[in-house]
Amino acid sequence: MFLKSLTIKNDSNLVREILFKKGVNLIVDETKTVDRKKSGNNVGKTTVLRLIDFCLGSDGKNIYKDPEFKSKTNSQIEKFLKENNVIVTLILKEDLDIDNSREITIKRNFLAQKEKILEIDGQTIIAKDFFKKLKEKIFNSKIEKPSFRQIISKNIRDEKNRLVNTVKTLHPTSTNEEYEALYLFWLGIDLDVSDRKQRLLAEKKAEENIQKKLIKTTSLSQITQSLIVINRMIEDLQKKKKNLDVSQSYEENIQQLNTIKANINRLSTKLSGLELRKELIEESAETLNKELSNTDTEQIKRIYDEAKALIPNIQKTYEETLKFHNAMIVEKKKYITQELPDLRNEISREYEKLNNLLEKEKILSNSLKKSGTMEYIEEIIAQLSEAHENKGALEEQKRQWENNVEKLNSIDKELKEIDTGINALDGTIQSRVSEFNKIFADVSNKLYGKKFVLSADKNNKGYELNITSLMNNPGIGMKKGEMAAFDLSYVKFADAVGINCLHFILQDQIENIHDNQITSILTEIVESINCQYVLSVLRDKLPSNVNISKYEILSLSQNNKLFNI
Repeated sequence: MFLKSLTIKNDSNLVREILFKKGVNLIVDETKTVDRKKSGNNVGKTTVLRLIDFCLGSDGKNIYKDPEFKSKTNSQIEKFLKENNVIVTLILKEDLDIDNSREITIKRNFLAQKEKILEIDGQTIIAKDFFKKLKEKIFNSKIEKPSFRQIISKNIRDEKNRLVNTVKTLHPTSTNEEYEALYLFWLGIDLDVSDRKQRLLAEKKAEENIQKKLIKTTSLSQITQSLIVINRMIEDLQKKKKNLDVSQSYEENIQQLNTIKANINRLSTKLSGLELRKELIEESAETLNKELSNTDTEQIKRIYDEAKALIPNIQKTYEETLKFHNAMIVEKKKYITQELPDLRNEISREYEKLNNLLEKEKILSNSLKKSGTMEYIEEIIAQLSEAHENKGALEEQKRQWENNVEKLNSIDKELKEIDTGINALDGTIQSRVSEFNKIFADVSNKLYGKKFVLSADKNNKGYELNITSLMNNPGIGMKKGEMAAFDLSYVKFADAVGINCLHFILQDQIENIHDNQITSILTEIVESINCQYVLSVLRDKLPSNVNISKYEILSLSQNNKLFNI
């Protein structure tokens, strides 16, 4: 899919219509950097990229955040967008050279609830189905993982880690399993197991925590051996009792009492297990609550400062980074605690059963005492009763252990099957990487005279992508060049092997790349690839030998800002 147009309307009035073309598309800021009284940061050049991103599912808040005071809202922009019901329409086209090729029209505004506009091809879409629809229409995929936003993360390089990292384009808290699913998808391997694998790993961690609690009490081997001894003891006591003259009714009452006691112990042990699981969940929830209140802000601040050092014009604030981190914790807490209501109800029901059994035990015990019998018989009965109680408790402990082991074995088996299925594709994975490297090495060689190499490395957490070159610790400019080479190479690779992809790349802050490489990207490399390279850039930061008018699709300045306000 290519960008065809981006339209900004103020109710029914046209504010901007931006038409895109194949190749380089420059959004040029005419502000002179030598004029210290003016800034190119507020004319709207980066906002164009973010409006496209907004149509593709971002929350849009970075559109009206003040670039100078990042913790505050640019009230003028926010007021304009919301009070004037600004509607943004993005049209994607399958092939810009074919008039009747398929198109996707996405329309959004900045209002909420009943006034909210969220449409795809003229059809109103509820928020939870928006990404699903876009993934189906653009990538022809109905599989849940990776998400649509994860897939397109490398196509929109406008802030934070996407301007620092070439392939690690997700949020810093993203897991290895999420990256594995993303990388495989980029290589054209769309597996219906990624979401299941992530859920299984979460379940495995929970069961391992339960097992740690069980180990503190006893082991499965100890329980098994103890049951052998208890069963032998019960057998001996029953033989002794059989040799005594006990009435039928007394015998029946004893048997009934033993059964009740055994059930009491089984139920008590079961309740202990349920309480244990509830306690673990509540402990996990409490830990997450503490994470919210005692977030390691220093660690997040370090990550943010590192990114800010490399990207001085980051639009997201540290507070927003912290807010996103906390939102992830809240979502995790929601997932962990979802079974608590059912668990509490089950505990309540089991306690009711236990109380009924305890009452029956009391009545029956008193009845037996009144009937009177030999002291010896009572001693045997007491020993049998205690033995049955111990047996019931041990059997419940064994059941918990066996259930835990069975679940872990089942999870490990399914994870192994999933990994085996993925590993079976290693030949395809390596072949795809090799195909990509033919293009990647060629493009990077044209840029720097050095060949970058992508590798798909397998470890115990899955596949990951790495990029190496003969140059160690590339500077900011060279890192940006590496990203450009990767992004452009990917489009050419995807076309070569038949992978559905976005044929456009949105790039901010390309000025850090050396003039020679910028010229090479704009005048040579992009021209050789069936793509769109959309750049927001200051005019006087571009090399003098670049014919800007050839590539310019929008010119902005202090007197001609994007929203005309």
